[in-house]
Amino acid sequence: MNTTPTKALSRFIQLLDGSFPSGVFVHSFGLEPHVVLEKVTSVDELKEYFDNLILDQYQRFEFSYVKNIFELLKENQLTKIIKEEQKFSSMQHFEFAQAAQNIGRNYLRHINFDIKKQIVKDYFEAVSSDKSIGNELTVLSAYAYELDLDVDTLLLLWCKKNLITIASTSLKISRIKPSEIQQFLFQFDDTLEELINNSSKKVMNFNPLFEQVIYQHLHLEPKLFVT
Repeated sequence: MNTTPTKALSRFIQLLDGSFPSGVFVHSFGLEPHVVLEKVTSVDELKEYFDNLILDQYQRFEFSYVKNIFELLKENQLTKIIKEEQKFSSMQHFEFAQAAQNIGRNYLRHINFDIKKQIVKDYFEAVSSDKSIGNELTVLSAYAYELDLDVDTLLLLWCKKNLITIASTSLKISRIKPSEIQQFLFQFDDTLEELINNSSKKVMNFNPLFEQVIYQHLHLEPKLFVT
């Protein structure tokens, strides 16, 4: 029996494609200043940067958050979802949180139709009525839950989309060859599932690689002072 949620996969491939005007926002967590400060000058250093991004950021923050939201969706805990979303957004820079909200609400305009599950309907209504923030990851999680896409597959698609988008910026600001970037991105396919499975149980937001370089950059404010 074929149990692959082909409809869900098809929908999310379309939603996460940055070339389609549903919106895309990716925070590089310091790639540009790393290149400017010559901390990332080769494909090996770029791969190390991505390793640290996943280990220090995604595993402890976004992966954990999405898994928590999925559990609350299963438990029909709308109030807790809204509270978790508020807490999650408060742990981000203002600009990042605002962009994530804008993208989430933009996604909602595209997908808020023919929703069957009541908890998803209730959450989307809360966003539409400004009772909930509508963060990108919460909206995507709710829609994945509606389409019976499992949380690990959602995180795999979302993370790989981010890696591709961030890596594409390095083509413009570094001299690393496109073929080298393509090859090391393929290598992540062998480890991403394991990295997602081993994410933190608790949502935490501290990326030491980003914190270190942000203080050395002349044009970026330390996020310690951004509220």
